[in-house]
Amino acid sequence: MTNLLPMADQGLTFQVTRNDRAMSDEEREAILAAPGFGKHFTDHMVDICWSVNGGWHRPRVQPYGPIALDPSAAVLHYGQEIFEGLKAYRHVDGSIWSFRPDANARRLQRSAKRLALPELPVEHFLESLRQLVAVDGDWVPSAPETSLYLRPFMFAKEAFLGVRPAHKVAYYVIASPAGAYFSGGVAPVSIWLTTTYSRAGKGGTGAAKTGGNYAASLVAQAEASEHGCQQVLFLDSVEGTYLEELGGMNVVLVKADGTLVTPQSDSILEGITRDSILQLAEDRGHRVERRRVTLDEWREGVASGEIVEAFACGTAAVVTPIGLLKGIVDGEPFEIGSADAEPGELTMSLRQELTDIQYGRRPDSHGWMLRLDA
Repeated sequence: MTNLLPMADQGLTFQVTRNDRAMSDEEREAILAAPGFGKHFTDHMVDICWSVNGGWHRPRVQPYGPIALDPSAAVLHYGQEIFEGLKAYRHVDGSIWSFRPDANARRLQRSAKRLALPELPVEHFLESLRQLVAVDGDWVPSAPETSLYLRPFMFAKEAFLGVRPAHKVAYYVIASPAGAYFSGGVAPVSIWLTTTYSRAGKGGTGAAKTGGNYAASLVAQAEASEHGCQQVLFLDSVEGTYLEELGGMNVVLVKADGTLVTPQSDSILEGITRDSILQLAEDRGHRVERRRVTLDEWREGVASGEIVEAFACGTAAVVTPIGLLKGIVDGEPFEIGSADAEPGELTMSLRQELTDIQYGRRPDSHGWMLRLDA
C-alpha cells in the first residue's frame, strides 16, 4: 500500500509504501523480548536521493531490504560515506521520543562537509526520523533500558570511477531494536592502550563519523580482545602522548575535587552523549576541562589519588565505567586501575540522571528531548 505524506521543507512529499511482508505482532514481540544490538531490523526504511542538478528529492519510506548498487558506485571504491547513531525511547505513557536529534543532524552536516557530501538540512533529518517512526513505532520496545536504535547514513552512489565528489548520493535511515547494554547491571570494562595503531591523523577525518575511521580501529580492537580487554584506547598520531578516544566512545576522567577532564583534539569525534554528560556535571557545579590530556597525567593522577574515576561514553552504552587501562609502553607493560574496581559514584550518578531524562523519568530542563510520534 502506498500513500503520500508531506515533508517538512521545500514542498517535498514522502511516499510511503507499506511492507506487505511485515512481521506479525507475535514475531515482533518475540524479537523485542531479547533484541540484542544490531541483530534485527524493522519492517521499513527511509530513502532520500540527492543529485547535483536535482538537490534533495524523492523522499520515501519503503520496505526494508537490499540496496541495489552499480559495481562502480563511488562509495565502493573511494569510501565517500558517513552515518549517525541515535535512539528512540518509549516513555511510560507510550509516547516515543529521541534525545537531541538536532545535534545528530548538525554533526551529520559537519561529517558531510568533511567527506565532500551534500549537507542534509536539519529539518529533513528530523522529518526522516518521524516518518520512519510513524510506520514502525510498534518496534520501539518498552522494557527498562531498551530502545529503538536509529541509523541514518549517506553514501556516494554515482556509478563512475574517478577521484572527485560524487554527483549522486543516497540518504537512508534504518532502525534496530536494542536491548539493555548491560544486561547484568553496569560493570567497569578493561581497556587496551594501543601504541601501534592510530585512529585518525592530524587534518584527517577523525572528527567525522565515517566508516573508514571505524574500519581503521578494527585491527586495534582485535589486539585489545587478545589481551582480554573490551575496548581499545588510541593516542594522538603526532606525538603518541595525548589521549584521543576509544574505538567508539569518548573518555572522561574525574578528579578528587570533582573536576571532569576530557581530551580535546581536532581528530576526536564530538560526542553528543559526552557533551550532555558534561553539561549535567556543570549544572551541578562541577568544573569541566576540555583540553589535551597526556597518558602520564592519567597514570600519575591515579597513583597520587588526584584522579579517582574514569569512564567512557557514547550512544550505545551511554556511560561505561573504566576499571582498568593496560598496555605496553616503551617495551614495558603497565596498568592503571583494576579490573575489579567498583563503578565511580559520580560516574553512575551522571549516567542515572541522563538516562532518566531520556526515558522521561526526570524533567528535561535543557529541552533535549523531541517527540517523534506526534
